[in-house]
This record gives sequence, structure tokens and C-alpha cells, in this order.
Amino acid sequence: MSIFKMMEESGCEQVTFCYDKSSGLKAIIVIHDTTLGPALGGCRMWPYKTEEEALRDGIRLARGMTYKNAGSGLNYGGGKTVIWGDPKEKSEEMFRALGRFVGGFNGRYMTGTDVGTTPDDFVFSRHETRWVVGLPEEYGGGGSTAIPTAYGVFEGIRATLEEAFGDPSLKGRRVAVQGLGKVGSLLTGMLIDAGAHVTACDVLPDNVARVKEKYGAAIETVDPDFIFDVACDVFSPNALGAVLNDDTIPRLKCRVVAGAANNQLAEPRHGDQLHQRGILYAPDFIINAGGVIQAADELEGFRRERVMHKVRDITRRLRLVYRISKETGLPTHRAAEVMVEQRIAKLGHIQRIYMNPSA
Repeated sequence: MSIFKMMEESGCEQVTFCYDKSSGLKAIIVIHDTTLGPALGGCRMWPYKTEEEALRDGIRLARGMTYKNAGSGLNYGGGKTVIWGDPKEKSEEMFRALGRFVGGFNGRYMTGTDVGTTPDDFVFSRHETRWVVGLPEEYGGGGSTAIPTAYGVFEGIRATLEEAFGDPSLKGRRVAVQGLGKVGSLLTGMLIDAGAHVTACDVLPDNVARVKEKYGAAIETVDPDFIFDVACDVFSPNALGAVLNDDTIPRLKCRVVAGAANNQLAEPRHGDQLHQRGILYAPDFIINAGGVIQAADELEGFRRERVMHKVRDITRRLRLVYRISKETGLPTHRAAEVMVEQRIAKLGHIQRIYMNPSA
């Protein structure tokens, strides 16, 4: 498929290919939509098999950021950077080169951490441009975005349990957690502290060992291949995307799906399948927005109290999605898109009003 065809199908505004021979940087910067403001979205580094796979992932993730930013009440559009490479081969030169390319957008696009990158990587980029977020606290940033992300998902699970069962309490509830990385491990601790029975998995044995050492008998672990078969109240995906698909959805034994992973649905029709099975799905771009909320706050002069206040508002937005779903009969992922698209359309119309930039 041609690049322009991919852009047309996703509603994408701009795709930029970036290459620096000396550092080995191969990056694709995708700007999906800037109706609400400049594009904001993290930088993922991954050893994609092909250029086309990297491009498709960048476009998919950028579109997701448009919906996440708008759905979080932020005044930013959606964008994403993907670096084609092994995260083990990162270097200062690579991220300084990336900073140069990002700086070339002059504020039209801003980036920060994602899978395969860390706040320290963007300290190097910050030497070349001011349009980076997600920096360590020592450099004026908010530090790890895993904390607000996990907290937002935790509160989102409570709101979704209330919708499904009429009670937000996690005491005695069974939760299957897929992924024990930065967010999943924090979320697991919150769930256990709230009285939930947690069964978890991760493809990395070290992550499993770390959580088992910390929580002992309070957590049960299973092989990653079996996590979809665990009988539970909540299935919580917190690893990579597309985990809800034709193979996995028939295996689910839960009433709620709510987690931090991006792009959990392999295709939109899989959200329809969850709805048909009576499984209440918390749309990922609503429930997992804590990280981007913190990143965006750095652009206003970071204040943790303000960040956590905005993260707590995730529950209100989820309840609105569930209300739209019930009123329209739409599956929750489509109801969330309706909510977001209405906001983009209304504010986009307002921005047609001319303002004298010198006033």
C-alpha cells in the first residue's frame, strides 16, 4: 500500500522520514491531526521487521494520540515518533540527532518517552530542542509517567467495576494482569493493596521474579499464553497492543477489560465482539491517559498536584462514555470515539474565529 493511501485511510496530516548516518538514527515522525493544537506524542524505539511495519505502527499510534489527547481534555493534537532499531543500541548522538529533527517542526510537534525509550534519552534531545517532554525531575520534568498512568488505570478500573457491578470496591475481586513492566507492576501493587486477588504474567522472567519477591503469596503468576484463560472479574492488558483479537476474545472469562496498553483492539470490530459478549471495555485511550496528561503539564510548568487532579478526571470521562454507550447502544470504544470527535469538531469550529495575533 502507498504511503499516501495509508495517510488517507487514517486521516493523517504529515509523515516525515528522518535519517542520520553518523548515529544510525532511522526515525519516522507522524503528525495525525492538529485541530486542537500542536501534536503531542511519545517516541517508540522498536526493532521492526520492515520499514512498512514501522510506518504502519507510527500512523496507528499517532491516530491513537489524537484520540487520547482530545479524550483527556488536552488542547493538543496527535503525533508519534517511531525509531527503527534495537533499544539496546541507543546512544547520545542518536537522541541529539532526533532532537534536531523534532526542533525543525518549531513546536508543531513535541515528543517524549514511550516503549523502548526513557526520560534520560530525552535529556540528550533537550540539548538540541525545547520541544521534548517526559524529562527526569532533576531536569525540570515530571519524572516517570508510569505513576500517573497506573493511578489513572486503577481509578478507571474502580469506575468500570461500579458500572458493571454497581460497586467500585476491589476487595475480593479477581484481576488478571497481563504485563508487569513499569505500569503493570505499579498497578499490581495498587490492586493488591485494595484487596484484589491478582493473577499476573509477563514475557520477561525478571519482571515476574521482581513482583513475586515484593508481593509473595499475594500474587499468583501464570505463563503468558494462559493469561486469557484465567477466570476473573477484570482482565487488565498492560503490555503491547492488539491483544484483543479473534484468537483471544473467545477465551476471556471476565466481565471487564481495563488496562494501560495502547491500541488493545487488533481491529475496531473486536470492540464490537466484546460488546456482543457482554464484556464492558474501558477504551484504552481514555483510561490510560495519565502519562500524556503529565507530559502535557510540563509544557505549562509542571505541578504534580495539577497532574493528579486531571488524572482523577479520567473516571468522569469513562462514566460519560458508558452513558453514551447505554443511550445509543454503541459499544464503548465507538462511544468514546463519538465523544472525542464531537469535541474536536466543536473546538475546531471555534478556532475558525479570527484572532489578531498582535492583539
